[in-house]
Amino acid sequence: IRRAKSSDIQTIIEYNLAHAKEIEGLQLNEDVLRLGVENALKRKECRYFIAESDGDVIGQTMITYEWSDWRNGVIWWLQSIYVKPDYRKQGVFKAIFHHIETLAKNDPQIKALRLYVMKNNQSGKSAYKKLGMNDSNYIVYDKEFFIDEFQIG
Repeated sequence: IRRAKSSDIQTIIEYNLAHAKEIEGLQLNEDVLRLGVENALKRKECRYFIAESDGDVIGQTMITYEWSDWRNGVIWWLQSIYVKPDYRKQGVFKAIFHHIETLAKNDPQIKALRLYVMKNNQSGKSAYKKLGMNDSNYIVYDKEFFIDEFQIG
């Protein structure tokens, strides 16, 4: 497991395109996504982590953060989680998660790890529960301002 670098951009884009299509039925605008990934790699509040096997990128996760006034600390959000289909159910995400969890536990400012999961993503829910994560009982609402950046279907 390692931090992503600029040479990983194309793979991250491919994996995000595949994830959006597979899990949410969305076709992302690749040009917008490319700019998003490039900018994420430059921002201090975003970090991509890459899982490799024999030099091949087989999985990824991005973390972003939010400040929690209730906790007087930071919550890391896990996003853009993707494991190559041939490597699923082999502990790839578990390895990425444990890497991130170790970083969080070693930083007293980090108070929690969170992620959101699609209601119908049963395999994701099962994997997250096995890692000790729980349903937070929160429902996420959003309001999109740039819906032309992706298409459903």
